[in-house]
Amino acid sequence: MGLGIGTISRIVLLKNDYRNYPGYPHGYVTHISLGFIAAALGAVAVPALVEKEYTAVTFLALAAQQFREIRNMERESLKKIENISLVPRGEGYIEGIARVFESRNYLVMATALGTSIATYLAGWIYGLIAGSIIIAISYSFFMKGKVVGDIAEVVPVKPYFKNTLLMVEDIVIMNVGLPESREKIEKEGIAVLIKPKDDNARATLHDPSQRQAIIHTGATLLGTKAEIGEQEWTPLARKNIDTGEIGFFLLANEPDKMALVEAVNRTPVLESAKRNILSTKVSRYAAD
Repeated sequence: MGLGIGTISRIVLLKNDYRNYPGYPHGYVTHISLGFIAAALGAVAVPALVEKEYTAVTFLALAAQQFREIRNMERESLKKIENISLVPRGEGYIEGIARVFESRNYLVMATALGTSIATYLAGWIYGLIAGSIIIAISYSFFMKGKVVGDIAEVVPVKPYFKNTLLMVEDIVIMNVGLPESREKIEKEGIAVLIKPKDDNARATLHDPSQRQAIIHTGATLLGTKAEIGEQEWTPLARKNIDTGEIGFFLLANEPDKMALVEAVNRTPVLESAKRNILSTKVSRYAAD
C-alpha cells in the first residue's frame, strides 16, 4: 500500500506546464522511476522497524544522498539547455527547479511512510485514507509558492522613445539607433511597470535572477522576436534605482498588454531571490 500510494503521489506532483520541464516522455520516465524508489524506501521502513531490522533503516540516509544527486542532475541538464536559449531562465530559476525535484522525492517518501504506518496499525482502508490526505496536503501546500503578483502591482504601460532611448515610464531600457527599429518597437512593443508593494518586495525584485525569471516567463508565454545578434529585439527589465520599480519591455509575437500583465503576475518568486528584510530591526528602523 505504501509503495503504490507513494508512486501515485509522485505522478500527481509531476506537472508539465509552460516551462516545458520535465520533457515528455523521457523526463517522466526518469522522475516516476525515482519516485517509485523513494516510495519503496519509505514503505519498507515500517516493516523493517517492526522486525527490528534497524540496519535496513540506514538505507534512508543513503536515499537522502542519492536525492541530492538528483538536484545536481537537474541543474546540469538545465544549464546545458540554457546555453542555447535566446531568453534564458537564469541560474536562480534553474536552482529553484533543481531543489523542487529533489524535495518532491522526500514528499513521496513521507507519503509512503505515513501510508505504511496507517496500514500496519489500522488496515489497508485507513492506509488508503491517510495516503490520500498526505497527497492532498502535499499538492495544496508544496505545489504552490508565491508569485510576483503577490508581492507587486503590475501595470501595463506604453513604451516610448526619448530621442534614441527606449523608455518605460521614466526608466531607460536601452539605446536604439536605427530609425526603422524604433518605428517597429513603437508599433509592436509592449511593456509593464512592476511596482513592489513593500521593501521586502523591492529587495526581491532587485535580484537579477528574479528579473530574468520575469523576462523568461513573459517571452515564453507571449513569444518573442528576439534574434541572435539583434540586440534591439531583446526583452529587458530595468530598475528605477530610486523607487525599486521595474520596467519590463518585450517585443512579443502576441502583443497583448493584459496577457503580459498576467504572465508577469504568474512568475514564481524564486527562493534564492526572496528577501524578508523588514523582519530585522535595522531594516524597520531605516524604513521609518
